[in-house]
Amino acid sequence: MPSALESPEGGEEDTLRYEEIEGDPVSPMDLSELLKEGTKESHDRAENTQFVKDFLKGRIKKELFKLATVALHFTYSALEEEMDRNKDNAVFAPLYFPVELHRREALAKDLKYFYGEDWKDKIQCSEATQQYVDRIHHVGQHEPELLVAHAYTRYMGDLSGGQVLKKVAQRALKLPSTEEGIQFYVFDNISNAQQFKQLYRARMNALDFDKNTKERIVEEANKAFRFNMQVFDELDKIGRSLAEEAQDGGFPVHDGKGDIRKCPYYADKLGTAGPGCPFHAAVGLARQPLVQLVLAACVAVAAGAAAWYIL
Repeated sequence: MPSALESPEGGEEDTLRYEEIEGDPVSPMDLSELLKEGTKESHDRAENTQFVKDFLKGRIKKELFKLATVALHFTYSALEEEMDRNKDNAVFAPLYFPVELHRREALAKDLKYFYGEDWKDKIQCSEATQQYVDRIHHVGQHEPELLVAHAYTRYMGDLSGGQVLKKVAQRALKLPSTEEGIQFYVFDNISNAQQFKQLYRARMNALDFDKNTKERIVEEANKAFRFNMQVFDELDKIGRSLAEEAQDGGFPVHDGKGDIRKCPYYADKLGTAGPGCPFHAAVGLARQPLVQLVLAACVAVAAGAAAWYIL
């Protein structure tokens, strides 16, 4: 079944549908407004997690970005499975836009790029992500009206701040200009993100929910933000524990301070510099038994001389 924005003939219907909602008045009791106001604090907290702040500054390691992509894969697989389950349910059907929004296929392309053809065998769902996934499945199967909260939180964010993260990731990780590795952020079937978001909010506002249900949806959206923050915190902890890159049998390429790319040994490995890194060479040399014996003797002589001088 074609989604609401698809025109069987193709062409002008999309624009007409967009234009239909441009002048619609907004009421404080509209679900879109309740969600916007009711999640403002959670939204601010999520943006101020260390992981997101570092990401926005371009301080993200490739390995951590890969793990974040894995978390998104499991999250969207659950979300879109439940959306498919409820595509004909009146409490969610108007928000079913598989062609325009679904991210599973895009995330599969990103994971294939990062992990190779056998990416499915190389990834696993983290603890924080699993809790998020479990909640989405519970909602989809037992309280489908709350699925609106999870869809709103994810997709509206992807079409907004997600586009900023796309550019940051591409630049910081030196990803191809062909957008490999960041397909998650590419919405080929949405020509105008702002107009699509207007349409999406209009569809939410048209859902026949009473006040109590709307309040529950806002509460669920705040839960969704908390689940996301837990995933961010988990990634941040992993990021802090990631070891420095190693070369040739595990020796550090330098003393761990500053930009790794400025280390002469690192440049040498890329074929752009001369001899190896002095720090690397010194550490390797110091590990030799004979050198350690000589160093020990020198230390003993120095200690004796120092003691004599003090006396």
